[in-house]
Amino acid sequence: MITNNFNRNKSRFVEGKHYFKLSGGDVEILRNSFSGLQISSKARTLTLWTERGAANHAKILETDQSWEFYDDMAEFYFTRRASIATPATPLTLSRKELALMVIEAEERAEAAALETRTLSATVESLEKHFTKGMTIPAFSKALNGVNINKMMWWASERGWVFNEQRDPEKDPRWRVASYARDKYLTEDQTQITPHGKDAFTKFTPVLLEKGCHRLYQLYMKGELPMKKTWNGEYSHDKAIYSPEAK
Repeated sequence: MITNNFNRNKSRFVEGKHYFKLSGGDVEILRNSFSGLQISSKARTLTLWTERGAANHAKILETDQSWEFYDDMAEFYFTRRASIATPATPLTLSRKELALMVIEAEERAEAAALETRTLSATVESLEKHFTKGMTIPAFSKALNGVNINKMMWWASERGWVFNEQRDPEKDPRWRVASYARDKYLTEDQTQITPHGKDAFTKFTPVLLEKGCHRLYQLYMKGELPMKKTWNGEYSHDKAIYSPEAK
């Protein structure tokens, strides 16, 4: 009955004002997201009527429900019209807007899932190409756009390493901080015997596998120091992963 009346009076109904037409994936999303609507699994298109559209039907149909709707509308209008202000924007979301919000939420969820899958694949790649003895700057060379000259100072600010060298005029002597020790980093020890001088031990902070994962996660979150010439792309080059020569 509603369809027949609509077809006979189609010129009086405006899409976007009196009704919204959903089809294909939109119907499927609405069906899965709002089971209470009881949408048939065979439905391929769906018409969502606004209150204005329902009011138009009330003028056409001769059913008890349509008369009840018309009476409610008339009662509301004649008892409250003096206090009604025309809103600049709708006070409630239409079903079409609600459906679009659902679609957008699905797209965001899909994008998040894709990002998670990409990160998982990258972590798996890191595991395959991880090499012991890799320093933070060496690992960072594989990350597009990272300023490797600032990475140790960045690691110092995050509490991963500290500078053992007290003299600011000399090169820093980096040591692994307690926070990151055996978690993200460990130390390689090299015995140095300079000619004519006392021997000493050189400590080099090197990444553990978990440290590589954490650095890559922070890279993807945009928290590493980047070059001014960076092209804005996040990528890694596994071919660069190799231990530094001592």
